[in-house]
Amino acid sequence: MRFVAAQVALQWVALVANIVLVAGVALVVDALLAGRVDASFAVPSVLGAASCLVVRFAATRAASHMGFLASRGVKETLRRALYDKMLRLGPAYAQQVPTSEVVQVAGEGVEQIETYFGLYLPQLFYALLAPITLFACIAPISLPVAAGLIACVPLIPIAIAAVQTIAKRLLASYWQQYAELGDSFLENLQGLTTLKVFEADAAKARQMDEEAETFRRVTMRVLTMQLNSIIIMDLVAYGGAALGIFLAVGELAAGRIGLPAAFAIVVLSSEFFIPMRTLGSYFHTAMNGSAAADRIFKILDAPEPLMGSRELDASPGLAQGVGIAIHGLSFSYVPEREVLHDVTLAVEPGSFVGVTGASGSGKSTLAALAAGRLTGYSGSISVGGIEVRDIAPEDLARHLVVVPTRGHLFQGTLRENLLMGDAHASDARLWSVLAQARIDGFVRDAGGLDMAVAEGAQNLSGGQRQRLCIARALLTRAEVLIFDEASSNIDADSEAAIADVIRDIAGTRTVVVVSHRLANLERADTVCVLDRGRLVEQGAHEELLAAGGAYAGLWRAQHDLERTLS
Repeated sequence: MRFVAAQVALQWVALVANIVLVAGVALVVDALLAGRVDASFAVPSVLGAASCLVVRFAATRAASHMGFLASRGVKETLRRALYDKMLRLGPAYAQQVPTSEVVQVAGEGVEQIETYFGLYLPQLFYALLAPITLFACIAPISLPVAAGLIACVPLIPIAIAAVQTIAKRLLASYWQQYAELGDSFLENLQGLTTLKVFEADAAKARQMDEEAETFRRVTMRVLTMQLNSIIIMDLVAYGGAALGIFLAVGELAAGRIGLPAAFAIVVLSSEFFIPMRTLGSYFHTAMNGSAAADRIFKILDAPEPLMGSRELDASPGLAQGVGIAIHGLSFSYVPEREVLHDVTLAVEPGSFVGVTGASGSGKSTLAALAAGRLTGYSGSISVGGIEVRDIAPEDLARHLVVVPTRGHLFQGTLRENLLMGDAHASDARLWSVLAQARIDGFVRDAGGLDMAVAEGAQNLSGGQRQRLCIARALLTRAEVLIFDEASSNIDADSEAAIADVIRDIAGTRTVVVVSHRLANLERADTVCVLDRGRLVEQGAHEELLAAGGAYAGLWRAQHDLERTLS
């Protein structure tokens, strides 16, 4: 706001310089009529006019720079606030805010608010200050003319307020359609491969065409509203200036003011309305900025999960390793349907525990809850003897790491991606974890630690990407590693390599493997079987097969399917 205030002050300085310049020209006109123009008069007049022009130019230029600083400041502030909000919401932010909407408001939405602060808001204050200044200058010359001019000035904001009542609803619809179109575009772009495989891309293209046409119609209504409002404000502005000229001529004809005074009033009468007219031209910017701000503040006001502050390092049980204890756990994404119901299990420090079950049984949800990525559960989940909701998120991340189904590698070098696990790791340690993940040979052939990783790791196979993500997880030194379907949808060699890695680290760390493929869980100390969100069985592989329950049924079904496919 200090930049906004400075911009208004500089605009006012430019206005004063212009008033002085007009007054000087009026004096020159008076001197010409009286025949008093000579060298002693002309030189100071020229220097004075030049000084006024320089001051006006400098003030206008500085005001533009202040507007730039205000715009830059609001962009930095809002984008930082949005990013910090996403960090506070955590990985599960998409439960409250669609990713596409975050991208849109952080881009186009912030740009609209930038223009609001850089143009509209300073002009609003200046449009209030300028008529008062001009009235104070013209009133001593002719009070009736000054009163007539300033009486017309409020007609423009009245017209703006009338249009605003219509525009607010229209712009709300505009931003809603804009967000929905962006959401559809992002989803179709992310699923483009699937659309091509199933030859559904043409149907989705037609759907997007319809959505784009709806957005076009809303945009045209917005533009129509803006153009109509500009016409109304032009009529008021030019009509007010014409009224000032008419009154000045009348005063001149009546002999109440002289020609120089009439000249000054005629020239300055337009200055009464130019600031307010300019404000009107920025009106659509203000409305867009206001609508964008509503969406931004809706995100910033989204309820945040309560973050814990306790540290696992201070837990007295940490010396024996980090385990997970779950008791009476229930969780729902929506109130109508429980994903997990009254689940109780224990993962001892240093043990290898498998979690399996049919698709939709709640396996991945259980892993996300244990990692603190979901909140709102009932019951208890403790890691290292401390309730998950009470642990500081950054401390929990140091002790528990999840390797998801599709790990993410960032565009850059492999070294940069690996060092996210340990920023101080030496090259020797990097190669050690790559060898442990059975991926060091590929990395050497591909260019070493400085090999390029494309956007979305498109230059890597699914198995290579997963093994590199596992190597990064091993760098963290976390005591608990959760593999959430980490070997799904990859080639057989990579799946076997990942299984070997898990067997290697079992016993040295606490390992939880969430998998629908039971062959990956044969050597687990305990296998927990979920069915429709309930823990129905747990025990060693051989025990569960002998029991002939849900686990044995899944085992037989998988073996029958594999024999059929082979």
